[in-house]
Parts: sequence; structure tokens; C-alpha cells
Amino acid sequence: MDLRSNEPYWIIKNAFPKSYPSLDESLSCEILIVGAGITGALTAWKLLEEGYKNVVMIDRRDVCNGSTAASTAILQYEIDTPLHLLIEQRGLTCAVSSYKECEKAIFELKKIVKSIRSSSTFEFKKSLYYTSSKKDIPFLQREFEARKEHGFAVRWVEKAELADLGLKALAAIESESGAVMDTYHIANELLKYCSTRGLKIFDRTEMSKIQHHPESIEVTTKEGAKIITKHLVHCSGYESTNTLKEKVVDLKSTYALASEAYKELPKVFKEYVLWDTAAPYLYFRGTSDNRIVMGGEDESFRNPVRRDALISRKAKKLKRKFEQNFPEIPFKVDYAWAGTFGETQDGLPYMGRPQADKNEHYILGFGGNGITFSVMGMQAVIASINNDPHPFLDYYRFGR
Repeated sequence: MDLRSNEPYWIIKNAFPKSYPSLDESLSCEILIVGAGITGALTAWKLLEEGYKNVVMIDRRDVCNGSTAASTAILQYEIDTPLHLLIEQRGLTCAVSSYKECEKAIFELKKIVKSIRSSSTFEFKKSLYYTSSKKDIPFLQREFEARKEHGFAVRWVEKAELADLGLKALAAIESESGAVMDTYHIANELLKYCSTRGLKIFDRTEMSKIQHHPESIEVTTKEGAKIITKHLVHCSGYESTNTLKEKVVDLKSTYALASEAYKELPKVFKEYVLWDTAAPYLYFRGTSDNRIVMGGEDESFRNPVRRDALISRKAKKLKRKFEQNFPEIPFKVDYAWAGTFGETQDGLPYMGRPQADKNEHYILGFGGNGITFSVMGMQAVIASINNDPHPFLDYYRFGR
């Protein structure tokens, strides 16, 4: 018997550290942020740290209920495009800098989490980039040599050592720098912290129109309220494809599972986050409550209804793949979900102004590094607002 439908108020009420109103009257501000997920939360935090006072944030959903709520929150410096291939695509300086900056972003994020006295879990882990395919071993070796050559702390791991960890694979690159976190919890805590410092947050407030004037930008909401701002910062992730003229990302549907809690988390998941060389790749992490989270089975995005209808089938496929990779570790599925994922041609984000003469800025951390790209983006947005040069605004520019 189905005793209820959708989510009752009490579940929702107790899931939010703080609730926010919708916007029902017009207002003006210096900076308007669109998107109240982890990217918007980090951007708001940075703006307040830099002394900006009159900052407003809107989101068409409840806060943190877009991609942030679906994130598996694996933090790695490894970008979706391997370093040796990125060097070929974008050149040595951009490629190595991007990897280095992603690594720095992990540690910067830890400092931010500590500075707001977050109660959420943030754990440093090593990373294993492995292959189960003999034909991918030369590819993995080239990647290992590229990282080693450019100063990354990496170690080559052979089949026997991986077997001791319970992983059925042929070889792997072990990297020192990685982490896991609860993105949803931390993003909510960041917003709560920022709201105490003056950030005005309005959820369930949807932007429907943008008009540019000589000295301002006028944003009209679906309910008819108007927001007059000097700068508009888009932190709305994949939904930014609705406001951008340039196509910058290919959207995909992605799927994830969380296991039942183990009495004790298997050793490999205590020490590592893991991902493989397959296309689309699989990835795995442990949680603080002794679960294993995994994801993958990406496919081209068509529509949310079709995506969600595939959850059950994709869950079975992911479970089988877990069993192939970790044959000695049982996996009982407790939760399964889907989300939207995106990849750019070079695996790098987009930051800055699509049009140099308009005060409209984007921080778009697409791909598996969305969180670390967001940490980098909060630095870039300050330069973009001040019209100052910054390497990120060059490397990750629109029209590149």
C-alpha cells in the first residue's frame, strides 16, 4: 500500500539548515547571483570576503536542489581530459596549470569549510586511476609519465597490489591529493553563513528575462518582480545552456548508487577514491557512515523523464560493474538516483564574460571537477567583475 505521495513537509523541513523566502517585490543590488548551489555558495562567500555588500542570490528551486543535491562529491585534481592529452589540446602551460590549480582548490576548499565552522565531513583521500583493460595500459603509462614529469606526487601500482586491495584491475596511478565531502550539506552551510553576513537569498524565484541598459541590467522574474543590478553572475551550471548563445557543453544523463552501510568500510574505500579508464568511466568512494557510493553509465541527455525512467535498469548495470571490479566485496543497493552531467571538448570550465561589453559573468565548472572548478571560479569572478586580467579568464574564456 502506498501511504503517501512525493515528500511530506516534515521531511523537507528537517532537511534544510535554513529556509529562504521567494522574491515578491522588486529590488536593486550591486551583484545578482543566479544559482544557489555549491558554485553560487562559493561565489557569494568570496564576494563577501572581498568586501562586496549588496549581493542578492536567486534560484528557481529550493537552495542546493539542482546538481548539488545529486553530486557524489569526489574531489580530484585529475580533469576529465588526461594531462598528456590536455597538453596536446591546450598547450603545456594551460594544461599543467589547470591540473595544479585543481589540486590547490582541494586544499583551499578545506580552509573555507574550516573557516565557517562547518559540521560536515571533509576527508582527504588518495586517488586511484586504474585500468581493467590491457589495451589501456600504454595510455595509463603515458599519463603517469606526464604527471611525474610535471611534479605531481604519483606512484605506479601493479596488479598484485591492487588485488590485495580487493580491486580486480591490471594497473593504476596512485595520486596523493584527493578528498571527499558532503556537497549538499556544505553548500547549505555556506549559504547560511553568507546570509548572516548580508547575502539576500530568494529561492523558488525563477529568472524569465534579462535586459541590458547602459548602466545596469534588469532581470525580471517569472512572477513579475524586477531586480536592477550592476553585475549578473550565472552559477546555474547546466541550465546556463538556456541563456548562452554559444554551445559550450554536451549534456549527458548520469547515474549513481549508494550501498547499504557496512559494519566496517572495506579498506580500499577508507583510503582511496577510485575511477577507471573506461568510457564512460566508473567512479567509487566511501562515505563517513560506511557506505560505498559509485556512479557512471553516462549517456547522451535527452530529457529528464527518459533519464529517470532508466534508473532501475542503470542501477542493475552499475551493481554488476561493481561486482566485476570488486568481486570479494558485497554490494547491496540502498539508494539510486540520476542527474545531468556535461562535458566540454577539452574537459575545462568556462569563466568570465561571453561578451566583453556586458556585465554578465558565468562560472561554469562542467564535468567531474565541478566543485574544484567552482573554487577556481570564485577567484576568476572577482577579476571579471573588476575587469582585471586573470589567467583563468584567458584559459577558460568563451569562444576559445
